[in-house]
Amino acid sequence: MKLKNKVVLITGASSGIGEACAKTFAKEGAKLILTARRIERLEDLKKKLKSKYKTNIHNIQLDVRAYEDVEQQLNSLPADFTNVDILINNAGKALGTEKIQDGVLENWEEMIDTNIKGLLYVTRVVVPKMIKVGDGHIINIGSIAGHEVYIGGNVYCASKYAVRALSKGMLLDLNGTGIRVTSIDPGMVETEFSVVRFKGDIKKAGNVYDGLEPLVADNIADVVLFAATRPNNVTLQTIIVTPTAQASPTVVCRNKK
Repeated sequence: MKLKNKVVLITGASSGIGEACAKTFAKEGAKLILTARRIERLEDLKKKLKSKYKTNIHNIQLDVRAYEDVEQQLNSLPADFTNVDILINNAGKALGTEKIQDGVLENWEEMIDTNIKGLLYVTRVVVPKMIKVGDGHIINIGSIAGHEVYIGGNVYCASKYAVRALSKGMLLDLNGTGIRVTSIDPGMVETEFSVVRFKGDIKKAGNVYDGLEPLVADNIADVVLFAATRPNNVTLQTIIVTPTAQASPTVVCRNKK
């Protein structure tokens, strides 16, 4: 499947996997709708990608947790971007590693609102248009944490189990519409993920990847691209991607010096 002039909507595109996907799909000639809360980062990214790849990009400052804003923004896209061909539901976050009895309610609410409700809100607005066209691809960025729970992961893991369930639900509900659904579930990827999780503690975030070679955002973007470019009769339903040193969320080989 060629991506030239296909419209690709990426949430959480200001950093990490979302930003890497934007670069990868721009290189393939896709037209991009990039959303994030940090609009200044999106504008910088837009300038770089337009300069390098001459691609057409529409930026939206968007918090996926706010349904009315999601609905308004995505229902008033410029003419060149009206029909989204590929939706990459990437926006998500982990906050804290407290055990359930010590959980921080604000963290719980933000993870649930972003990882579950945000994904639902964007999908709810975009998918009816895909159904009318009879074509489209939803790619949900999940996590290995949606397959196995670890100590301190409780609510984050639950949110990613929900992404896994929703991806399966989409496959069932959209069967016969021509729309493909893929869940890409990474293990340890070194991005801003752990920095956000540990509230900006760079040292603590770095310790997560100490003694091993983690994945990087470009690795996941490559997998997203692969899934998106299969022939229309091929759906890669679930892809788990881990660094070679990681066998599960809790089994990791660390070669410390």
